[in-house]
Amino acid sequence: MFFLILTVTLILDQVSKTLVKILMHYGESIPVVPPVFYLTYTLNPGAAFGLLAYRTPLFIAVTVLLTAGVLLGYKRLPRERRLLHYGLGLILGGALGNLADRLRYGFVVDFLDFRVWPVFNLADTAIVAGACLLIWELLKGDDLKNDGKKPEKESGI
Repeated sequence: MFFLILTVTLILDQVSKTLVKILMHYGESIPVVPPVFYLTYTLNPGAAFGLLAYRTPLFIAVTVLLTAGVLLGYKRLPRERRLLHYGLGLILGGALGNLADRLRYGFVVDFLDFRVWPVFNLADTAIVAGACLLIWELLKGDDLKNDGKKPEKESGI
């Protein structure tokens, strides 16, 4: 399921960005649900919120290292920790989607605009959703060890 989620995430991200580039002009903003949600075509040369703008080689290196680390460690993940697999698939699919943009254009195409948050894309959404799944899985991880039962109290004797 990990590779399916990764692949679907990457494809949806790249298709959506391609459609934005084809159907919209740079800087154009289309109201979808005014005043809450717009499609706004922007280019981001940095990371989240435009941080570290024009540090493309750094972002490429980090994504390559992240990808290598996840793929090398993937086989060691317990099968029963499904949310861990799903979360990593979303994170890696999103990271590779943004990497593809950086390699092709030197920046990332963003277009989801809620007007109260910087404009972002589907890859960013997948990364955040994947991180939430990882956190959830790691926080509930001890429950799996005890089959969902609370640990028994030790007697003081």
